[in-house]
Amino acid sequence: MSQYTQQPQPQQPYSPAQAPGVRPARNGLGIAALVLGLIGAVSGLIPLLFWLAGVLGLIALVLGLAGRGRVKRGEATNKGVTTFGAVLGLVSLVLAVVGAVITFKAVGDAVEEIDKELSGSSASVVPGDGKAAQDDAPKDGGGTDAGTLAGGDTAAYDDGLEVTVGKAAAYTPDEFAIGHTEGDKAYTVEVVIENKSEEKFDTALATVNARAGSDGVEAEQIFDGTIGEGFTGTVLPGKKATVKFAFDAPADAKNLTVEVSPGFEWDASQWDVKL
Repeated sequence: MSQYTQQPQPQQPYSPAQAPGVRPARNGLGIAALVLGLIGAVSGLIPLLFWLAGVLGLIALVLGLAGRGRVKRGEATNKGVTTFGAVLGLVSLVLAVVGAVITFKAVGDAVEEIDKELSGSSASVVPGDGKAAQDDAPKDGGGTDAGTLAGGDTAAYDDGLEVTVGKAAAYTPDEFAIGHTEGDKAYTVEVVIENKSEEKFDTALATVNARAGSDGVEAEQIFDGTIGEGFTGTVLPGKKATVKFAFDAPADAKNLTVEVSPGFEWDASQWDVKL
């Protein structure tokens, strides 16, 4: 009878038994709240990224509050991290609001400045001296937006530029004049541009036109040997430029409407000058 020898079984690795009912800590929400809150707070320091700070801050705040709920239920152990993440989320929201206000204000100021450049600088009326100028002045007391100025009045622009158109004076063109029609009358008006700003004013784009009579027919500018050159060069701060313009008008015209445009950045102003 042969003997039977039992081989020893290999020993299994030992694994400690887990206590029944114990689960691993669920700290993911707190960590996510901390990371998102930190990124949101940094983004909030840049006004243009207010939208990113707002989104991340809101998510961080929600995750942080949810993480604190887990801590209270004993499902998580990172109370400090979760609380700090929620606080950073709230800070991100505050910075987002501040950044939005700064951004919208900056955009509004830029749009207003562009609109001002496109619409031109407006002017107000400075009445001229003398009874005739007072009689001719607009009765509504407004500026160029409210009505036409009178001869002798000044259009004072808000950037310091002032334009004055004087009263009309009869004029006799010479025999070589251009723009004068036989049977019509010729008149001169003196236009003064005064620069009260702190920068030089270039008169290259300044234009002066006129219409005559109640029908508003074009009053052609007259050029001869002594008149018709127009504005040239620049006007230094505190200085003036004075030029006489001659216009051809029908013999029965009672008034001359003179329009002066200093340039693209200024509104054109009009003067109703009696003939």
